Amino acid sequence: MEISPRLLRYFVAVAEELHFGRAATRLYIAQPSLSQQIRKLEKTLGTPLFVRSGRRVQLTAAGRTLLREAPAALAALEHAVQVTRLAGSGIAATIRLGYTPVTGFDTLTTLLDVLHEDHPGLTVDAQEVYSAEIPERLCAGDLDIGLALSPQPIDGVGAEILRKEPVSALLSTRHRLAAASPIPVAVLRDETLLLFPRRLAPGYYDGIVAACREAGFAPEICAFADPPVNAGLARLVSGREVGLTPASFAEHAAKPGTGIVVRDIVDPPIPAELSVLWPANDPSPAIAGVVATARRCAQRNGWLRNLSLSA
Repeated sequence: MEISPRLLRYFVAVAEELHFGRAATRLYIAQPSLSQQIRKLEKTLGTPLFVRSGRRVQLTAAGRTLLREAPAALAALEHAVQVTRLAGSGIAATIRLGYTPVTGFDTLTTLLDVLHEDHPGLTVDAQEVYSAEIPERLCAGDLDIGLALSPQPIDGVGAEILRKEPVSALLSTRHRLAAASPIPVAVLRDETLLLFPRRLAPGYYDGIVAACREAGFAPEICAFADPPVNAGLARLVSGREVGLTPASFAEHAAKPGTGIVVRDIVDPPIPAELSVLWPANDPSPAIAGVVATARRCAQRNGWLRNLSLSA
């Protein structure tokens, strides 16, 4: 049984829109043609994927299953194409990758391992760069790939969300909230929040401020002047402040013996998004190959599953 990638893409569009008209517009094809292609896919699979009732479109159990599997299959195919093109180009490239500090302990190391598997001839020059600087350095030609927290859109830079996770609280074992789990945002009203200066990660900073305001207060923020991550962790041990970081970094920082614990944040939960960025006008097979591998890495590790923000 052969199913073309085109049919899978058509299915994903309808499944996400749950509306044939909107899906057809998104795919730039006529609605009757799209309906015909979906019926062809259902006939090939031998099972209905949608329940069509008047103007309502719903997924069947088989449709929900295919929606879980299809994006990974499409990403794997795109990855295979990019890897083949890169191998066929004969390029032994060096990629300059800029990553924001809090990604360096989990996301970056995982991605580098997979890049080594996929592109053994590729050299990655990884540089620690703050999120706000990455788009500009991509445009200037100083970087080829970036990993940034909640980057702000900029012309000439392609971006795709690579990882979604909750923000967690880091605090001293001596802090009054150390025994609390989870911590409602409103409880932070009387705390000083330790963050990077806004100029280093404005999207991330603004997201935290917005969550606090949604909870009914303007947060007191201490943006420490010395940017290295270790400087911030050392301040947390004193027990006077609460650091807010993506959960993957928080779990790394709160190791036994550090004097720091990690706690969930709820009511409302605060999301953190990490994106992969690249120069949109650069057709380099090496850059395209790295982006495809990053996409596959996200699928393999479940970085883009529904964000779990429960206690």
